[in-house]
Amino acid sequence: MSLYDRQCGQEFAQLQSQLDRYFVNMSMECPYMLPYTSTFYQALFGPITDHIMELFLAAGYRRNGNSLYTMRCVDCDGCIPIRLHPAEFRANRSQRRVARKNRDISVHFNSVQMTEENLQLCEQFLQTRYPQKNNTALGYYSGFFLNHIVTSLELHYRKDGRLLGNGIIDIGENWMNAVYFFFDVGEAQRSLGTFNILTMIDFCLQKNIDYLYLGYYIEDVSSMDYKARFRPHYLRRNDAWQRATT
Repeated sequence: MSLYDRQCGQEFAQLQSQLDRYFVNMSMECPYMLPYTSTFYQALFGPITDHIMELFLAAGYRRNGNSLYTMRCVDCDGCIPIRLHPAEFRANRSQRRVARKNRDISVHFNSVQMTEENLQLCEQFLQTRYPQKNNTALGYYSGFFLNHIVTSLELHYRKDGRLLGNGIIDIGENWMNAVYFFFDVGEAQRSLGTFNILTMIDFCLQKNIDYLYLGYYIEDVSSMDYKARFRPHYLRRNDAWQRATT
């Protein structure tokens, strides 16, 4: 375990002892459509400092709207937090090919906004990829993307002005948190999910951001395989970040 993670762990243990009483278990159907009941251990927050969010991310927590949570499912431990250290990353041949393929795309940072354009693209993505009951773009924006906890931005990917992809991120002084990414499913051949991570890595390198959190990696969910192709990456298992190169 690195010195950074040891220090974060010590600070988080003190923080956790003060905040545990505010957390509750919320159970529901698995959002990744695995045959288990999901249990979210979560609490609602008001605005928190950059460093407090850093400690939660380093402890494997995620953000959903104004909630911070970790998974405590009884029958499944498939949700594994994954992060990159941008300074260590080296693109493979396939990732370099994706970067070349998308050289015609312009990238813009924006505040998170529930515009008609964003909602239409998100709705198309959800209805095609995750057509579950109550999965709506309006619900995702109002209950998931928008928040009063930390600074969040959108990464817009455009071709000739048309919105092809949108990455929701949280950002701090020394960390970036990938919240969600949705895209035009008709442009799947572009591998925009991979291009989104490549773009975030480049931004982190420009701003000397050391840690890029990619959410969960679930081995049984094939749509997440592209995350593990970024090497080296780190997986949080047994309360410790472990470097994975293969």
